[in-house]
Amino acid sequence: MILVEALLRRERRVVAAALLVLVVLAWAYVVQGAGMGMSAWQMTSLSLFPHRQAEVPGEMPVAWPILIAMWWVMMIGMMTPSAAPLVLLYVRVLRAHSPGAGVGRAAALLLAGYLAAWLGFSLAAAGLQQALQSLGWLSGMMLWSRSAWLSAAVLGLAGLYQLTAAKRACLTRCRSPVGFLTRHGRGASFMLGLRHGAYCVGCCGLLMALLFVGGVMNLVWIAVLTAVVLVEKLLPAGTAFGRALGGLLLLWAVATLFV
Repeated sequence: MILVEALLRRERRVVAAALLVLVVLAWAYVVQGAGMGMSAWQMTSLSLFPHRQAEVPGEMPVAWPILIAMWWVMMIGMMTPSAAPLVLLYVRVLRAHSPGAGVGRAAALLLAGYLAAWLGFSLAAAGLQQALQSLGWLSGMMLWSRSAWLSAAVLGLAGLYQLTAAKRACLTRCRSPVGFLTRHGRGASFMLGLRHGAYCVGCCGLLMALLFVGGVMNLVWIAVLTAVVLVEKLLPAGTAFGRALGGLLLLWAVATLFV
């Protein structure tokens, strides 16, 4: 038993270290510009109403694969920290119930499934970004909203969704790794991760869409949204926080039309 506990602690430390390295590398890629042609620092602003800022002339030509990679790596950096409790719990459960299982491989497959769900989101987000830029509603250089109506619509939709039963259902599953594994833990590791990732996209996808308001590469907005996701999914008051955030976003949407 002592040897098993020692092995489990070692495996959990290795998996935690691997997750940390993945997150650090993802953030480093985003900060240096993620292939956008300029540093993310140059596309960062503290403004609550970016559409009011002076337009930077020019267009940032980006190949479709690079745009998808930018969104996906950004989602990896933002969403992996909140998935860590599930991955680490899975390692513990797998070691306890299947001593001969390849725990590291199973954890990697679980995470791969989770991130595959966010790849699907990234494909949709990249397509939407190109559409918004072609319509002139998104700044060609700074990648934030140029339209008060677009900003208000995204803020309003995100705020309303925070108050819906669908949001609560998805958040409940994301907040309870134990409940999720109890309900679905007998499946293949990749499919288990994919299912959990789908719930998390359902929970947080519209929050990620707020980047179209503040700037797709705006490091302040990226960091704040990462913190919001962590609070919602990991802290005891996360559910109440999410509802309060919904009300705040609705007020922000209204204010956007009057500034």
